[in-house]
Amino acid sequence: MADGGDLPALVDELEHVTSELQAIETQIQDLLERQQELIQSKRVLKKKIQSLSEDAEAGTSAESSAENWRRQDFSWSRKVQEELKTSFHLDSFRNLQLETINATMAAKDVFLIMPTGGGKSLCYQLPAVCSTGFTLVICPLLSLMEDQLMVLERLGVSATSLNAASSKDHVKWVHGQMIDRDSRLKLIYVTPEKIAKSKLFMSRLEKAYQAGRLARLAIDEVHCCSQWGHDFRPDYKTLGILKRQFPNAPLIGLTATATSPVLKDAQKILCVQRPLTFTASFNRPNLFYEVRPKPSSSSDFIEDVVKLINDRYKGQSGIVYCFSQKDSEQVTMSLQKLGVRAGTYHANMEARDKSKVHTLWTENKIQVVVATVAFGMGIDKPDVRFVIHHTMSKSMENYYQESGRAGRDDQRADCILYSGFGDIFRISSMVVMENVGQQKLYEMVGYCQELRRCRRVLIAKHFDEVWDSAQCNQMCDNCSSHKDCEEADVGDYARDVVKILRHAEQMDEKLTPLKLLDAWSGKGVAKLRVTQILPPKLPRDQLERIITHLLLQHYIREDFSFTAYATISYLKEGPKASALRGPEHPIPLHMRRAGNNTTKIRFPRPSTSQKKTPGSSSESGDKRRLPSQNSPRTKKIRSSSPDPAIVID
Repeated sequence: MADGGDLPALVDELEHVTSELQAIETQIQDLLERQQELIQSKRVLKKKIQSLSEDAEAGTSAESSAENWRRQDFSWSRKVQEELKTSFHLDSFRNLQLETINATMAAKDVFLIMPTGGGKSLCYQLPAVCSTGFTLVICPLLSLMEDQLMVLERLGVSATSLNAASSKDHVKWVHGQMIDRDSRLKLIYVTPEKIAKSKLFMSRLEKAYQAGRLARLAIDEVHCCSQWGHDFRPDYKTLGILKRQFPNAPLIGLTATATSPVLKDAQKILCVQRPLTFTASFNRPNLFYEVRPKPSSSSDFIEDVVKLINDRYKGQSGIVYCFSQKDSEQVTMSLQKLGVRAGTYHANMEARDKSKVHTLWTENKIQVVVATVAFGMGIDKPDVRFVIHHTMSKSMENYYQESGRAGRDDQRADCILYSGFGDIFRISSMVVMENVGQQKLYEMVGYCQELRRCRRVLIAKHFDEVWDSAQCNQMCDNCSSHKDCEEADVGDYARDVVKILRHAEQMDEKLTPLKLLDAWSGKGVAKLRVTQILPPKLPRDQLERIITHLLLQHYIREDFSFTAYATISYLKEGPKASALRGPEHPIPLHMRRAGNNTTKIRFPRPSTSQKKTPGSSSESGDKRRLPSQNSPRTKKIRSSSPDPAIVID
């Protein structure tokens, strides 16, 4: 047994061993996470190899398909070219439109993945005009049908819809047209619920099919079939009956946002064997992507948006997307009070009121539509110069679709997303019961948090596409700003946050994100504060950024309480919190150096109430390692100035 003189050395050795064990535990956790990522990548690659092998055996690899179907010597080619010009007033096809149209005209089953604004609807509307009979189009939203029917009516193409609001006389007329050989009706739009719940409609479809009147089946937003898709609709799962009941009717499935697993799942659900699949690049080169911190007050947000609309977008059309119907109404009223011609659009409005707003906006009689996500799918307004998100979308797929409603004329358009701390938890409470809902939301939050990487690289990664950031052409905020960044260690801040959460847990108290911020800042209920932790001398938005980072990195996690009226989000220790028990566990967080477009925020070394004890280091045990020129734990990125202030943006 060691004598008393060896005690300090033994204590130091114990601390060293404990610290090393904790470091190893963290490494093991990181390796396990990386193992799961690699397993998922292996699974995706095996599926792609299997798919390509099957296509090669069938002689329909993606390359040969595109080449074979690009020809213009088919029996229908002249008709297609004529109708393209006379009915749709277009002179040429966009990428993959001709291939898709030829394949569906040849009665092949086709899946088309094309970015929002790429022209998917033409790929079944033009064949419908060129074919005998009618095309049945299944859409997830009435607003989408309304958008497309409005355009088709203007073009003089005979099309209609059937939904719960249809009169008995209209239903009777449509049913008659379905089997009338002399009918000029070319497109019938229905929701998936119509297929699932109307036996009368299905019997009419059977008669039309037997009479050779059902030309094809078009499933728009086909990703809704899969429960792993971002907009899963249970009634889409029943659409497999269409190919089982009408096997000779070719099917075309269309989407802008299907990953490979979602697409395979959709094909299985729809009972489609070996379809031709055409995939266009996700990239819309004319769209500029930008993320802005959301002002804490609604008046500041409105002021910022009005300045944009009146200066940068004066006289130009745009959309402001909101999280809720209440938000959209409040934002509309605020914009109107400041002289902006704006209208509200959401699902709970009367159909005639929605149509009125849509028509006024299309005719440029109002400048801005303030809407929930119910608006905009399939819109045919090419000159939308801006899409502003009042609240972040609940997934990358949703954001890609919503932002993609800008710039369909291929001219420059801006996609501006306002990222707010509180919005994370509003949305999380809504998606917690969805399959991978939280995972998709956190991917969206990660996109908003990113300060350095190209926005297009982040979007491409999500859609299983490799993208070179050099091809962005400075069409996103991160590529165009060239602001200096540096990596800071916020590990000691993380330790304080976890201590506060443990303190609350011991008292059987639940901390909402707001209560956690207050306790950390020395505000709110006194009993929730930890005496040994003094409030950090940082602005509140910087504290929010640190907490968000800890959430994404699993040092803290969300927990939920369900009541009859609401779902409430609380914060607790995360699976990696144990790594913070030792004094040495860095947590890097990228920060921007002060530039022309940022607010200078210096990071002072926070105070601590802990007193130095014999044997302690010259600095406090609660020290914060923040960016400095001499810190070995920080990494400089594009550093140019000798000693600039550091900002977290």
